Amino acid sequence: MFTFNYAEGASALSVWGVWIIVFVALFSFNEISRRWKYAGLFSFLVLPIFLSILWFTVLSDTTYTVWFHLAKVYSSTAGCFGFWFIRHLKGKNKLTGEEWRLADNKWALAFPALILAINIMEAVARDFQVGIQYQGGEILADQAMYVLGGSWNYMNGIAGILNMITITGWFGIYIRKKTARDGSRDMLWPDMLWFWIVAYDLWNFAYTYNCLPG
Repeated sequence: MFTFNYAEGASALSVWGVWIIVFVALFSFNEISRRWKYAGLFSFLVLPIFLSILWFTVLSDTTYTVWFHLAKVYSSTAGCFGFWFIRHLKGKNKLTGEEWRLADNKWALAFPALILAINIMEAVARDFQVGIQYQGGEILADQAMYVLGGSWNYMNGIAGILNMITITGWFGIYIRKKTARDGSRDMLWPDMLWFWIVAYDLWNFAYTYNCLPG
């Protein structure tokens, strides 16, 4: 559980305004990076390398380096870059001359589900850590948040484990065919059950409330 401490001069209107701007920017950036091959390469390889150098050199004094945030950023980036490879990597067999695509490999297509499981596992570990380490409550993240560990962390951690082991359709993922209207070749996961998504969202919101700085 946590309570927010607003920065001096911040109002509810300004906070919501920034939230909306960030949301629109992220949505737009996602649309650009998924639709064009080289925009995706820039977004998932070039930009992360540049930002990593910036965070750990020029901005090292203000970079938030709690292990969970670093693990989450880089595992998610690995997932995005890995799926970019699945969508676009292809070649020719030197012996047969036949063209091959990584997207035709069922084991490779299980990679997004694996990354999802790893991301859940990271949050489960953090939930248990907060429950154990901050049992009596403590201020975190440069006085921005007071976090209180307790039984809710353990319950949510267990819920995360259940989420992880009930992921369905690992080998049912495939790449959408390129069309005249949409050349994105996005990931389709038809065996992902809607009620699992609802359960995952509820668990994720609970984790955010329990553990993340505001």
